[in-house]
Amino acid sequence: MNNMTKIKNIANEAQKRNEREFKENKNNINFSLRGNNKYYYANQCKIFTRLLMRDGYNYIKKETIQEKGISFNKYSINVGYSQYHADIKRFNSKEELLGFVIGYNESQLYYSWNKPKK
Repeated sequence: MNNMTKIKNIANEAQKRNEREFKENKNNINFSLRGNNKYYYANQCKIFTRLLMRDGYNYIKKETIQEKGISFNKYSINVGYSQYHADIKRFNSKEELLGFVIGYNESQLYYSWNKPKK
């Protein structure tokens, strides 16, 4: 097997892994993700879901989120599997929703790194 064939095989395996991970990450996303950033956005939604299951969100307890899960819809993030369940937050577009999710994740990461020592 020559080097080009090895590189193509590695690239194919990586693409298959990315697609499997993408499919898993977009499990609770109820709108289409396309383009080169779809893997990034799906992963950000997965991180957001984990954070809310760990900490809750505003008035919504983590136990409620753990029990019912959350869903990402075109104009809202909801407790439960559809847009007709309780709103966590509403948006004007999916781009606004994704921007919020990324910003929330970044702020939680920043907070965890800069948390005051006890």
